[in-house]
Amino acid sequence: MTNLLPEMAEIWQQTLNWQPTVQQQAQFQKLYELILEGNRQLNLTRIVDPQEFWEKHLWDSLRGIAPLLSANFSPASPALIDIGTGAGFPGVPVAITVTNCQITLLDSTRKKISFIDNILSELALTNAKTFVGRAEEIGQHRQHRLAYDIALIRAVGAASVCAEYTLPLLKQGGLAIIYRGNWTEDETAALKNAVNQLGGVIESIEQFTTPLSHSIRHCVYLRKVATTPANFPRAVGVPTQKPL
Repeated sequence: MTNLLPEMAEIWQQTLNWQPTVQQQAQFQKLYELILEGNRQLNLTRIVDPQEFWEKHLWDSLRGIAPLLSANFSPASPALIDIGTGAGFPGVPVAITVTNCQITLLDSTRKKISFIDNILSELALTNAKTFVGRAEEIGQHRQHRLAYDIALIRAVGAASVCAEYTLPLLKQGGLAIIYRGNWTEDETAALKNAVNQLGGVIESIEQFTTPLSHSIRHCVYLRKVATTPANFPRAVGVPTQKPL
């Protein structure tokens, strides 16, 4: 018996003013099956129930990039990076959905990246590529620093650490999207201080409720408005040990 993902066309439409094409729905389904299969060896996610997978991995991934789903987003073919992609979220659903983007999926675990390489070929996703590495290293790498329009980061450390990982990679005017569960005023204050040192501003913090389980989630949007000083990001491990 194959586990079938729900289609949820109405919820997609109501919440994101978007819904998947037949092909995208088929890719979501295939992605789900590949994750279930990969889970046996790799322990990729605890989320295996079809409804929960739809909400926590698909809907949540795309809710963060809601601005990109509207046709008038600029630039027309943005360069994205998903930092610490893990099992491929939010990056793979984003690649399926925003077909005109180019997305780099970064993770420091080679096994996970090999698994994602397989997913990309199974889903015939030509607009995504993978990279094994650490955010602190590629932030100092000519090929990656200042190379991206949008940086996505989900489930990685304190928000100030996320800012230090993302902002050096962004072009001037670029956008970092930090996916969070809970969020507090204290975190906003700490983040303001960090972002200020990194050449960014907090553009908005959106709170929303997931459509099925009604969980509270947040997305924090940072805009790069100035040059990030050359000493950021700091060496591997330092951002997490000594957050800005």
